[in-house]
Amino acid sequence: MADLRALFSSNNPAFDAVEAFTDRQHQWTLVAAALEEHLRRTTGPAFDVEDLEAPRTNVIVFHGVGGVGKTTLLRKFEAALTAAEHRPDQWGARTWAQRLLPIRIDLARSASTGSDFERVILTIRLALAGALGRTLPSFDVALRHYWEYVHPGEPLDEYIRRTGLTGRFAEMLPQQLRAGVGEVAAALELPGLVGSAAGQLTSALVSALRERQQRARALAGAMRTAALLEATPDLETLSYYPHLLAWDLSRLPAKKALTPVVLLDTFEDTGDRHRDFERLLQRLVWLMPNAFFVIGGRSRLPWADPALHGQLDWTGPAAWPGLAPSAAVPQPGAGASASRQHLIGDLSPEDCDDHLARRLTLDGQPLIDADVRAAITARSHGLPLHLDLAVSRFLEIRRTGRTPTPADFDCTFPALLARTLSDLTPDERHLLRSVSLLDAFDLDLATQTAGLTHQGPARRLVERPLVTENPYALWPYHLHRAIRSAVREDDHSDDRWTNADWHQAATRALAALGDQWTKAAALAPSRMLLVACLRQGLRLARDHHLTELGWLIDAAFVYTDDSVWEPLSLPTVSEEAPDAPADAVAELVTAIARRQREHRQRTADRLTAVLDTGLLPAELTEMALYYRAKAHKDLSQNDAARAGMQQVANTGGRLAPKARRGLANLARLAGDFPTALAAVPTLGWQGRHHRVLGDIHWSHADTAQAVAAFEAGRAEAEQHGAAGERAMTQVRLALAVSFADPVRADDELALAHQLLDGLDQRANTLLARIVALIKDAGTPGVTDRAQNLRTDIEAAGLPYLIRFLELGLAFHHAVRGAGDDLAATVERLHDLTAGGDFAYFTDIAHFMAGLPLPGPTATRWISGEQAVRDRWHRLVHDRRSHLSR
Repeated sequence: MADLRALFSSNNPAFDAVEAFTDRQHQWTLVAAALEEHLRRTTGPAFDVEDLEAPRTNVIVFHGVGGVGKTTLLRKFEAALTAAEHRPDQWGARTWAQRLLPIRIDLARSASTGSDFERVILTIRLALAGALGRTLPSFDVALRHYWEYVHPGEPLDEYIRRTGLTGRFAEMLPQQLRAGVGEVAAALELPGLVGSAAGQLTSALVSALRERQQRARALAGAMRTAALLEATPDLETLSYYPHLLAWDLSRLPAKKALTPVVLLDTFEDTGDRHRDFERLLQRLVWLMPNAFFVIGGRSRLPWADPALHGQLDWTGPAAWPGLAPSAAVPQPGAGASASRQHLIGDLSPEDCDDHLARRLTLDGQPLIDADVRAAITARSHGLPLHLDLAVSRFLEIRRTGRTPTPADFDCTFPALLARTLSDLTPDERHLLRSVSLLDAFDLDLATQTAGLTHQGPARRLVERPLVTENPYALWPYHLHRAIRSAVREDDHSDDRWTNADWHQAATRALAALGDQWTKAAALAPSRMLLVACLRQGLRLARDHHLTELGWLIDAAFVYTDDSVWEPLSLPTVSEEAPDAPADAVAELVTAIARRQREHRQRTADRLTAVLDTGLLPAELTEMALYYRAKAHKDLSQNDAARAGMQQVANTGGRLAPKARRGLANLARLAGDFPTALAAVPTLGWQGRHHRVLGDIHWSHADTAQAVAAFEAGRAEAEQHGAAGERAMTQVRLALAVSFADPVRADDELALAHQLLDGLDQRANTLLARIVALIKDAGTPGVTDRAQNLRTDIEAAGLPYLIRFLELGLAFHHAVRGAGDDLAATVERLHDLTAGGDFAYFTDIAHFMAGLPLPGPTATRWISGEQAVRDRWHRLVHDRRSHLSR
């Protein structure tokens, strides 16, 4: 179809302009292919309408955010299936000869009640009444039986008028029910029962079926008819009557045969916590395998999810192969394994580019260049309306005689915002601008950010198509990104905000985030909520130069305390140094978080730059000093590390216990074990006293005491809910065990990997790989694995771990008795520890091989050098014995 607006925007008649997003040709192709496959299957000789075990492929689902056009799409399907003249030319001619009956049912008014399911059943039967002009005997008798039991004294025709089900065929259904009852009575040769109570006729029919009377079975002889008629005719029983309807349809003469195509719109309105109404509708689909169902809703249909077993009657991919997430992309003629779930919503980048390339063409070539298409696509976030407006802007620029460039489309469109705001109330417009500050929100967060006292406007706003809902997210709502950008960059609308308005809203948003986190932390601390609040809060504080940072400071300490390190990266706005406290805080926390993914020298440089600004609050200055000292330690710049740790310890602030632990560890690295041991009683939980003690003991080859200390540290971490510390301690426990007991080390290492999963602890993950090498010491392949690991450690900027790797190799060569390799390893260790730190590793390497030390040592062992020498040498002997067995 021609895009007339585009054609009339230029004097050049040579280029072609075509509309998009109107015909939904791709979606029609999907429906046509699925429907054709359905008709082929149901008309085949193997099809049995009474088979209740075969997988069901008689359904296709279109899902997407509210307002994306699902209802329009289903209406288009209904019209196209009704008559050829309503089908767009692009959709092509029908490829099947069978007669179809489209029946569209809007479930928007459903409220999970029995009357709603009655409406669905009656709507289908009313449509069949007009299309067939004849009775459906077994279903009609059952429906009459149900009606007189559930609605005593209320005629069906009166109910139809009262509930709004009137239409061209509203009067035909009661007549056909009476005729159906007459057919059954005549078949049973019981004409006197035509006008009598339904129960009498039902009993007579059941008796006839049980007695296998031929005429009764011919007229209403579905295998399960008698059982259904004997059951109490309540709503539950009614939900199984579609089986009789399917059987009646299968018995129609060839000239009357048809296939119902039931279009269930607004399917999301059927959901409730117990899925009661959805269960009834699923039975309808399952029990009518000869009907085809097209379902439109906001979410994927979850019937193929085995987790719903017990909530629905038929679940899992075996029952609904086309609804399973792993189903293949459908092709025309595809079978039952093809996907029957299709997203209707934002276009993918590839689809955006394809649309823009085809929208305007000249001599068969795209009029919009590829780089311009890429810029438009990136800004649109897949929103079709944005693409339409960009095409108009493209033509407008061309009219000036200038060739459009990508920079021309780094913008939003006032028209997009105008259309968005046009039907919003003043409160909703105010709230829309407020929540545009937030990446995601809930009703409470939106209301507080807007400064309102009631949630009504927020509730109305989230029901509009410009808001997407993910019920499983921490904050379930977010604005469409293209609309959000348009709101944030608005400088045209009459009620646009001033800079002061945005600043006030950002202040409210930051306070609302802090309120949510503070209240949750007091009741049941949530790491997910902490990280989410920090991400949004840091961005708000930075982008709007907020000065009241109170809760952000506390949250930063909680975030860093557990060493989990979820990414907190914020969009970069400038490469320049921070120029406001909020900028400095954001840079500080992101630098600390990114240290797991950057070289430690980069971390040290970033923290130095933040400290040099002088913009950090005093408490966070302490944090910057501490983590810079840790980076220096990881870089083996231990003099700088000691100076930093001592400075933090002297302040007596929140991080003083950790700094004292850092000093104890630095004393250990220098071989001063008595000093490190003396510090342990002063550390407590905050100083991770058990971990420090365990590191001292494993260095002495005192495996039993090391394991006891690490197990106590792991238990203490579990008590405090500190997942990061628990994983860190478990890695060290595995390290201690790996020298002494490779069998147990397997189990401990497996637990370490399990605890590390989901944590971003780069150093500990690499240490766990070193532990695996030590566990396998004496076996082939260790040296090659060590070389690969060395490369990864160097890339991470963690040179201190090279010492652990070389120590593991020394153990490996000592076990194998490889003197030359051992000598080379000891030489490398000597060079690596020449500065004094980790020099005791060189001593340990000599102890392992039973070699004398080449000269005096600075190491001060707790239990004496000979005892430590004997224990390490014994571990080598034990490993040889283990391998020989």
